[in-house]
Amino acid sequence: MTTQQPETAPVLQLRVIVEAEDFDAAIAFYRDTLGLPEQAAFEGDGDARVSILDAGRATLEISNPAQKRMIDQVETGSRQGPGIRLAFEVTDGHGVTTKLAEAGATVIAEPRETPWRSLNARLEDPAGQQITVFEELEDIATRTDREGFGTAASR
Repeated sequence: MTTQQPETAPVLQLRVIVEAEDFDAAIAFYRDTLGLPEQAAFEGDGDARVSILDAGRATLEISNPAQKRMIDQVETGSRQGPGIRLAFEVTDGHGVTTKLAEAGATVIAEPRETPWRSLNARLEDPAGQQITVFEELEDIATRTDREGFGTAASR
């Protein structure tokens, strides 16, 4: 049986909107320090400002509470607050963590290797948003061959 693909994708983009009291500091942190290129920027009445930054490929990670607790424990050693956490894949976990800390982020947990073979660090940006920077230490094919990994479709 073959599944027909729709002529157009039902979703074209995932956009996460972060409200930042200090807009300029947030732009300096995400665009200038983390290196997310600016796609567009707009200004409006009442000093309304927005900058749309390209974060590469987007995924939406859905976790149940047990998974959220486990990730918090693996990355930080303790339970973190509720809410949305942004995660950015980088090529140098240690270097990016240092760079972001120098730009005003609070390091919650230094980079550490996870059971799923990535190097993860947890930080809080200057506006209070928790973020993870992670560096993959093995390719997805190798990871999915190990016990406990794979996709829901492969089960």
